Amino acid sequence: MMATLSSKGQIFELAQGDKAALLMVHFGTTYDDTRALTIDAINAKAAEAFPDMRIEEAYTSRIVMKRLADRGIVKQTPREMLLRLAADGYTHVFVQGTNVIDGIEAESLRDEVAFMAPFFKDIRVGRPLLYSVEDCAEVVDVLAARYAGCVDKNSSVVLIGHGTDTPATAIYSQIDYMFASQGHPQFHVATVEGYPEYDTTLARLKADKVKSVTLVPFMFVAGDHARNDIDSDWREKLEKEGFKISTVLEGLGQITGIQDIYIEHIRAGLASKPLGATQRKNAYIIENL
Repeated sequence: MMATLSSKGQIFELAQGDKAALLMVHFGTTYDDTRALTIDAINAKAAEAFPDMRIEEAYTSRIVMKRLADRGIVKQTPREMLLRLAADGYTHVFVQGTNVIDGIEAESLRDEVAFMAPFFKDIRVGRPLLYSVEDCAEVVDVLAARYAGCVDKNSSVVLIGHGTDTPATAIYSQIDYMFASQGHPQFHVATVEGYPEYDTTLARLKADKVKSVTLVPFMFVAGDHARNDIDSDWREKLEKEGFKISTVLEGLGQITGIQDIYIEHIRAGLASKPLGATQRKNAYIIENL
């Protein structure tokens, strides 16, 4: 006998005795203020959106976890939490990370889930924020509206992401291009540890001939990088170049429109199990024979 777990139209098929859980996975932060506005907020939104599922969270940064543990705040890794769910009899688990791009953190999470797969009947991983062209276009719309008041003929916005040394860093250039192509040429995307980099962005700001620049974290939380790299290092260097600098210290995770994209990724993953590259290729061949 099959039972249907339905959360606003999304379906897990469960046999009698099966149980389903949603595991929200975050890099983590030691800053209580941004954690409440981003991580806690998306966890609560997921609980509201999927009331039939047990909602848990896990952190991936061992450094963050160690610093929090020193303060008496204990967080579990994805493997630890998945083992607990298996021990508690959960058979179906959806794992959703709050990664911005499909970089090293997202790859590592998929590897962790693959390792734990034998413990469950069905375990799935949701996509990061910026996965499809449609995701990028939606994020551009959300952020252009959010920071519309920060741009004019003399002012630009620079959204600064973490960056990565894998090919996934190309997504930052893609979304940067999309800001311009969708009518927002004074929005620029840069990275702390990837490309576009500081010098690239400086050259573009000078070409814009603007006087004022608003720096915004292009990160899920506004933690160490937002405070130390963006509101300190980047601010100081750009001020020395003669720009008037403002900083908006808010993480992507506290923006309702961004939260909604993650929730929709969960819905899509529950409705249809995400396919791997080989599975997608085989499906394409079958459809086009």
